[in-house]
Amino acid sequence: MNHLFRRCAAAAALAGVLAAPAHAADKPTIVLVHGAFADSSSWDGVTAKLEKDGYTVIGAANPLRSVKGDAAAVAAVVKSVSGPVVLVGHSYGGSVISAVSGAGNIKALVYVAAFAPEAGETAVGLSGKFPGSTLGPTLAPPVALADGGKDLYIQQAKFHDQFAADVPEAKARLMAAGQRPITDAALNEASPAPIWKTIPSWFVYGKADKNIPAAALEFMAKRANAKKTVAIDGASHVVMTSHPAEVAKLIEEAAK
Repeated sequence: MNHLFRRCAAAAALAGVLAAPAHAADKPTIVLVHGAFADSSSWDGVTAKLEKDGYTVIGAANPLRSVKGDAAAVAAVVKSVSGPVVLVGHSYGGSVISAVSGAGNIKALVYVAAFAPEAGETAVGLSGKFPGSTLGPTLAPPVALADGGKDLYIQQAKFHDQFAADVPEAKARLMAAGQRPITDAALNEASPAPIWKTIPSWFVYGKADKNIPAAALEFMAKRANAKKTVAIDGASHVVMTSHPAEVAKLIEEAAK
């Protein structure tokens, strides 16, 4: 009887394994890096879709202090992951993921309305390379820091129209209140040699982006020889918040 029971139990276990969906362990981990004036909650819709499809997701906390320092912080997160990683950056987060070094487990880069700088370029310089950015006049008076630096915020009253025009107003108000500041030094820091030259990249952005002109985003995608570029009509700078399905789909394409 015990022998029969063991055989039945083994058969049931095997059937369970064969019927189970692909586990997250079989897929690369997705590391999401937010940009300036945002936090990891801006990825909530994307995260939900990726997790539903069996991916492990980490929302890395981007310090927003300096390109090299922020890249080192993200690199530490990536190196802590056992197995391959798809590294995803939004806005200034693109400058950060481009500068991550020493993490040999990165298999793909995804730029979401993000900077993909060449060595020596800055976020400020790239956003002004083509006409269309209206960010400057919407910034609040800088907050002086003890070390002599300055923190930058978007004025809350102007946040919805400038940063998240295609997000419901109530949601945009919450985003404005919880925005993370970035130092002016980070936006003006020259980037090191980028890893997009050796790691394949994918790009998605909104054609109605008011922070980084669509022309600049298209230019950077072409320069990086992106495997695929998706430009979404009417989408704002926070395309991952307003169009999570499209963004998650591209990330999954990069993961495969």
